[in-house]
Amino acid sequence: MILTRTPFRVTLGGGGTDLPSFYEKHGGYVLACAMDKYMFVALNVPLADRLVRLHYTQSETVEDASALKHELAREALLRYGIRDAVEIASLADLPAGTGLGSSSSYLVGLLNAVRSYLERSGTAAELAEEACDIELNVLRKPIGKQDQYMAAFGGLTELRIDRSGSVTVERFQLPAHAIAEFVSKTHLYYTNVRRDAADILAGQDRALRAGKDGGVEDSLVEIKAIGERIGDAFRAADFDRFGDLMHRHWLAKKRLSKDVSVEPMERLYDRTRREFGVTGGKIAGAGGGGFIMLYCPGDGKALTEFMAAQGFERLSWTVDFSGSRVVSNLLVTRSQKRH
Repeated sequence: MILTRTPFRVTLGGGGTDLPSFYEKHGGYVLACAMDKYMFVALNVPLADRLVRLHYTQSETVEDASALKHELAREALLRYGIRDAVEIASLADLPAGTGLGSSSSYLVGLLNAVRSYLERSGTAAELAEEACDIELNVLRKPIGKQDQYMAAFGGLTELRIDRSGSVTVERFQLPAHAIAEFVSKTHLYYTNVRRDAADILAGQDRALRAGKDGGVEDSLVEIKAIGERIGDAFRAADFDRFGDLMHRHWLAKKRLSKDVSVEPMERLYDRTRREFGVTGGKIAGAGGGGFIMLYCPGDGKALTEFMAAQGFERLSWTVDFSGSRVVSNLLVTRSQKRH
């Protein structure tokens, strides 16, 4: 059996500018942070039959991989000519639909497992681009490139996307005490709301491509500029500046779509700013639910207690620097392989 571990991520600046409909005109910029919360994908080769068995929130058993309903798994297997005699299972630290890039973490983790099984090594960039090709070009999902790159690379990472779609990756190298300060002041709380980010992003994508965007393009231009300023703040380890900029980033993000903001969370966010020292925040991912991120430059104890009283427990997390990796490979000999 092969087991991979792939991190989730939280976007810190520039979210949405990684959509092709935007970066093909303006170039994209994203600053994001991989978390020590993971998608685990296990790949096994059964010895008694040639069926494809797939286990996720549902289970599928088919004779040929082309019949799988799970489109990410289907396309990952078909890309490498694996049509039968394989069993795949996935487990995650956090639920899907919470704005932390779970779908791309699954795909990157599965591709990493398949590559390991077939002994086809590759770079993190190759793994990310392979996942981007499947999601954006094969499946035509209205999403961007940050999730795949963050899953593959991990770390506190800056992505610059030129108009051709080429991605330049820079991993920030901050001292351990600076990382600890950032994490201690950046609170994540699960809102108990799950949603499909593609539904929100599809509307933004259609608006951009139609050329009648109702301010979407202008808002994304502003988001990109603020994101780059957030990147400068991180280079200087000026996290309080990040908190201030994140509030401006959220105001611009809300103008992208009425579905980005959830009214109860908006009221909660305003209250934490008034009463508990929060300077900036946002709903993770494309918005609409999932995790809410709040930056609190103080000790944060009162904020944590208040949020717990509202039914929102603080997520304990730190930065993952490893990216997607194979953590176990027990398929040690070619004689065990059946493809």
